[in-house]
Amino acid sequence: MEMMTSKKNGSVIAICVQEPSEDGSRMDLGAIKGEDLHFLHQAFITDTVANALSIIATEVRLYHSDLQEQKRFIAMIDDHLCKKLNGAKAQGLKDRFTTHELSHEGWGNRIEKVFKDCFSQGYSSVLVIGSRTPTITPKMMKTALKMLKECDAVFGPTPEGRYYIIGMSGSAQINLSELDWTSPSVYHDVAAAFTQKHLTWSELEIWYAVESADELEFLARDINQYRFEGDEETARETEAVMERIIARM
Repeated sequence: MEMMTSKKNGSVIAICVQEPSEDGSRMDLGAIKGEDLHFLHQAFITDTVANALSIIATEVRLYHSDLQEQKRFIAMIDDHLCKKLNGAKAQGLKDRFTTHELSHEGWGNRIEKVFKDCFSQGYSSVLVIGSRTPTITPKMMKTALKMLKECDAVFGPTPEGRYYIIGMSGSAQINLSELDWTSPSVYHDVAAAFTQKHLTWSELEIWYAVESADELEFLARDINQYRFEGDEETARETEAVMERIIARM
């Protein structure tokens, strides 16, 4: 029997790249379509990775599908991160960041595989984030990881009854592939699955994934608020891409 590898860093943030249309949700940002949508999604992922790398004691893994188009997409993001990051984040990119390929399946299957892969590598806490949430701050990620030290799972709900974060500690205790991720009640269904197994879970504040023109307005509002508060880092690449898109409209 192969022994599980013990990780120097017990926690990992796993960012899972979503398709433009994915099991009950899609990015429909009004006038932003085609190449502009592609570059904006790239910026979302770049910002999420950069924020995760701000958490020094945590490794960061980026999971993507095995489709050739997405492989090229990830290569562009990796190259951009290498050029843009500096200081501690640049060192973190070198020391604590890796990319990983998944077969092209439904969302529930993919994130279940992400959890199982991370736990098999010896991580004790796994935080999974999608690729449509560039305004999740390092502080929010740290809060979720801290919660995982005290309970079996942590959930970050969206107003629509879905997730922007799911975390587990110890092991992958729920088969997420068995749930209907197209259902508007999937948040309730996942929470109920944990409760039925007498597992403990905590809930983060309600937040949003950027999937509509309304949520794009939330994004702009929050970026402005972060800048007002002196945070020049969160969603910086997203802000730059948005400014270029708006300038052409």
